[in-house]
Formats: sequence, C-alpha cells, structure tokens
Amino acid sequence: MDIVAGIDIGSKSTKAVIVDAQHRVLGRGLVRTRPDFPGISREALEIALAEAGLGQEAIAYLATTGFGRYNVPFRDLQITEITCVARGAAFLFPNTHCVLDIGAQSTRAIKLRDAGRVKEFKSNDKCAAGAGGFLERAARYLEVKLEDLGDLSLHADKPQQISSVCAVLAESEIINHVSSGQSVENIVRGIHDSLASRAMTLLSRVGLDGELTFVGGVARQAGMVKALEAVAKVPVNVPAEPETVGALGASLLALQRLQKREVRAA
Repeated sequence: MDIVAGIDIGSKSTKAVIVDAQHRVLGRGLVRTRPDFPGISREALEIALAEAGLGQEAIAYLATTGFGRYNVPFRDLQITEITCVARGAAFLFPNTHCVLDIGAQSTRAIKLRDAGRVKEFKSNDKCAAGAGGFLERAARYLEVKLEDLGDLSLHADKPQQISSVCAVLAESEIINHVSSGQSVENIVRGIHDSLASRAMTLLSRVGLDGELTFVGGVARQAGMVKALEAVAKVPVNVPAEPETVGALGASLLALQRLQKREVRAA
C-alpha cells in the first residue's frame, strides 16, 4: 500500500500529515517550530506515525512545504506552500474557488483553477498587522489567552476600529482603546474586523467569487470567521484542522508523484 507524508514547516508550527493510496488521512502531527528544521520535522512526523500506528519504514514518499522546506534532508520532494494549500483546500472542499490562508507572519489569497491548481495569488505586503502574529501580541496586551479571542469577539456589541496598517501603530490603537475603558470584547472584534478587511483587499485582487475556504491557525477563531463572512458575503468553509491543510496538500501531491513514478516503472 502506498503511504506518503507531507510536512509543512511554518514560522510558528510544523505540521505533518500521513495519507494512504485512497487519500485517507491516517495521522497528523504538530510541534512548535524551532531552528532545528530536520529535528522538528522528524518530531512532527513521529507524532503522525504514532497516531497512524506505523513505523518510519512505512512512508514511501515524503514532500515538504513551508519556508523551511529546503532544510529537510530526508525529503523526496519540496513544493511551495501556495501550491500545497490550494491542493489541500480543494480536496476538502471541491467547490471552493478561492482560499484565504492566514498564518503567523503572512496572509495569502489564492484563486483556484480546476482540481485545486493555482490560477493567481496575492500576499500581504504591509506588515505583521495583517497576519496572525498580530493576534498573539494583541492577546498579550489584553491579558487574555490567544485561544479565547475567537469567543470574546462574538460577544462584542460595539466593535472598536483598528485602522493602522502598521503593527506598531495598531498596537498603540489597542492601548488607547484599553485606556479609554473599551471592553476587551469590542477591541478584539475590532482587531478581527481589521484583519478581515485586509484579507478582503487581497481576495478582491485575485477575484473573489463562489465558495471561499479559510485555512491557517487563525481560522480556528470563530470571531474571525464571522468577521470574514461579514465582508466577503460568500459561503466560508473552515476545515476541522485548518492549520494542517498545507501539510495535507503536500501529502496529496507526494502521492500523485509516487503513483506517476510507479506507472513509469511498470
């Protein structure tokens, strides 16, 4: 049986996904990214292998993606994260036309062709105020847990505008809102609205139509999903494991490459 793996080395976390020849996900692994890219890749893969009940020898082919994709010596193939995210999103939601990927340091809007191929993409070119890392800093300023931001945002009754495109200035706006007595809920919703507005600018540049799939760790925040739906005005799909979509896409492309190689060898 052909069993393959995809590893996505992101700026915040490294993810591994294992799939079989029937495109079934057998295991997932996620670890915090550290400078030792080969080490963390093996660690994430070992977690996924343990979940799948498999040993390292079971992996017939391995593809890497993410900014550290070149630094995994045991890979068979490296693929750009844009390509992998597109393929993973299209596999999960075949009718999706656009993908929004908000990671810790970058935001990308991707327009798809048939079969999850990339037609066009745009990335944020301002600064970290348009990406997920800004939410981490905001959570520290507001003295709340990052994972609580999504629910807090849903309870806002008067969202406070965050207009700066610079992370430093945006943080100053947050401090000003706190000093003026605004509630945490309203500030967080303002942050989500700001991120959604910036994302919508990118989506408009690639041509948003039809279904939109939202991936990356920020997609776990329900308040961010609600803010995105409000500005996009199209159905928004959110995978159950949104941060592993890139690794999933890498594994699916690894399987495709392996099967082509086997056909040529037959």
